[in-house]
Amino acid sequence: MTTVVRVLFVCTGNTCRSAMAEAIARVAASARPGPPVTFASAGTSAWDGAPASDGALLVGIERKLDLNAHRSRALTREIVANADLVLGMSPHHVERATLLGGEGRTFLLSEYADGASGGDPVEDPFGGDLGRYRATADQLTVMIGKVLDRIARPDG
Repeated sequence: MTTVVRVLFVCTGNTCRSAMAEAIARVAASARPGPPVTFASAGTSAWDGAPASDGALLVGIERKLDLNAHRSRALTREIVANADLVLGMSPHHVERATLLGGEGRTFLLSEYADGASGGDPVEDPFGGDLGRYRATADQLTVMIGKVLDRIARPDG
């Protein structure tokens, strides 16, 4: 029996970066071999039930990512407990998830993707133009590909 790896993406409002990361990861994982992986997202300052931002929705449409059903949720101890791997967009997100019980399995997305410390945070596109959302989606796509590669390795 293969164990499912449960990945949680964390950002601030759960309407841009982590919402896009969750959608990008679902599509990327479905297109490649590897262990079964599920994806979720939450925000350190999210309002429960908010839709994805307009910019995230538009970039999603361009990239055939369905963000229409996405609803934000606030990061809680229970959400962290239900994840095997927690990936924060910035050091603040990592710190908050760690305080909620994610010690030893919470990482900065860029650091986990590259397997090294000193990674850069994922830029927050909130309030920016569509180009900024596209750049964030590009950055997430590259990092998520590396995360999935790492999960698929036997030494994970």
